[in-house]
Amino acid sequence: MSEDQSKLPAVSEADEKEHGAVVVSEPIRDPGIEPHEPRITDIDPKAADRVERQVSTMFGLAALLTVGSCVAYFAIPRDAELVFGPLSGNANNMTLGLTLGLALFLIGAGAIQWAKKLMVDEEIVEYRHPAHATPEQKADIIEGYQQGVEESGFTRRKLISRSLIAAMAALGLPTIIFLRDLGPLPGRKLYTTIWAKGIRVVNDVTLRPIKPSDLQVGQLVNAAPANLAPIEEESPVEYQNAKAKAAVIIVRIAPNEIRTPAGRENWGIDGILCYSKICTHVGCPISLYEQTTHHVLCPCHQSTFDLADGAKVIFGPAARPLPQLPLAVDAEGYLVAQSDFTEPVGPSFWERG
Repeated sequence: MSEDQSKLPAVSEADEKEHGAVVVSEPIRDPGIEPHEPRITDIDPKAADRVERQVSTMFGLAALLTVGSCVAYFAIPRDAELVFGPLSGNANNMTLGLTLGLALFLIGAGAIQWAKKLMVDEEIVEYRHPAHATPEQKADIIEGYQQGVEESGFTRRKLISRSLIAAMAALGLPTIIFLRDLGPLPGRKLYTTIWAKGIRVVNDVTLRPIKPSDLQVGQLVNAAPANLAPIEEESPVEYQNAKAKAAVIIVRIAPNEIRTPAGRENWGIDGILCYSKICTHVGCPISLYEQTTHHVLCPCHQSTFDLADGAKVIFGPAARPLPQLPLAVDAEGYLVAQSDFTEPVGPSFWERG
């Protein structure tokens, strides 16, 4: 028995029957790396040139298909249909999917063909080493990278490199063109709501106008503008957009507990204050109110605003106070807006001054 075999644990005959154990007579030796066998493209320049043309053709077709998707986006009507027996679908969407899908497939197939047939395929052994690199190792890495670039043929095979660059550059065109589907630019819509001078404040559930006497100290009410009905009749989509932007919370706080910001001395009515319901972080609706502290909490990311101090941020990721709506009382004693909000509501955006 060899010395290596004597070090193996003993296995009884019962264990062999129960577990199917097998006693290895000799340790398995490291077979090493098999001898490299050259490919046809390694020894035949014509075969290598033929593969180069194949790969370049794939990349070139991918670029053409990508440009074709951009043309189809504008040329095919949005409501056109394609019918295949019992199956049908939107012609514009199907064309975009086919052209872009084939373009991506051809780029991937060309890259695989390039790697398998033209790039150097000799196996190497890389021993494990500490995580940090010595200056010598860094130099070896740079040298290896440069060697890899050379062996890939990217700089030498101009036809492949240029067609690949063209295909990848063409893929950026749909990204730019398809931005159109995000809809028209908002223009000044981000800066205004449907609140205006004299618009009554109504309960957002009952739609009843609100009088100061309807509110008790410590009470918070979710409210909306009274001029939503005409918008609802004209366009349900515009109604939902207008209602979401104009949503407000009405709160009544003891006047002696309010710290009024400069310039807002006449924005409240006997401790009744009105703020936007939309969090200035990412636009979540807020109304979780703590009466004793006058804090309102956003349920999404826990931004906290002090309604007794101009709704300034006291905790969380929000960067701006809640916009305040100036209030007044009309001739019939109902709460109305003095004007629209004096600043944009909702999350910050880059054009905001």
